[in-house]
Amino acid sequence: MGQREGTGPLRVERAADRVVATLDRPGARNAVDRATVDALHVLCAELEAEPRTLILTGANGDLAAGADIAELIDRDAGDALAGINTHAFDRIAALPMPVIAAIDGYALGGGAELAYAADLRIGTPRLRIGSLEPTLGIMPAAGATWRLPAMIGATRASEMLLTARVLTGDEALAWGVVTALHDPEDLLPAAHYLADRIARLAPEAVRHTKTALRARPDQHPRVELELQAELFESDEKRRRMSAFLDRKRRDPARSAGSASGPEQAATPLPAVTKEK
Repeated sequence: MGQREGTGPLRVERAADRVVATLDRPGARNAVDRATVDALHVLCAELEAEPRTLILTGANGDLAAGADIAELIDRDAGDALAGINTHAFDRIAALPMPVIAAIDGYALGGGAELAYAADLRIGTPRLRIGSLEPTLGIMPAAGATWRLPAMIGATRASEMLLTARVLTGDEALAWGVVTALHDPEDLLPAAHYLADRIARLAPEAVRHTKTALRARPDQHPRVELELQAELFESDEKRRRMSAFLDRKRRDPARSAGSASGPEQAATPLPAVTKEK
């Protein structure tokens, strides 16, 4: 990785094709406060202008143990309607390139909703994820009530949200909240492995695929056809397909049955504890 920045609640490390953002509030188990939200907005503005893959993680063994209760207790109806966390998490979900959440330890309440805003989620066996807001007299209102059913189905989402159930790492893997569990020391390398795979793809093709994935049901199949039409006219499509055909001519046996070719091979995945 390249440049590092930040001594506040969000530490940011940048490279040409990715950014790692680490929540870092050790005294509050990385609980999401207003300063964290403001920092996320600043980062989103940067990634909207210069799209790169984003890896979200937390320092000191947790992603985020929730929203900051010391702030929430003084928020009123106007603050709720303002959607302070909601708008930040929506902006993360809408970033042009994929967002990878690398989740260790607690991801509760607002921390869970931050994780749900990611496109890809991986964790560790000590992961604990869920929404505890009703135990505090409020409800999950920053994406859980609609992102979670889309991820794992209405029945399981209802059990989690209506009973304040917190999933273990194994349960989160089995239910599809995360796609893999890694030993804690392998979690960030595993996130970089996913970012490496993304970096080998055509960026505009990845961006358009994410747009289609996020589109409303009534927009399909029109949205895919319109986005594909743009890609069919791109120089990158011609370059990559020409390179594939050149490799096939040079080595038919090696290229047979593969549309990726040698340049698409990914680096080995770090040791995986469990994977779905």
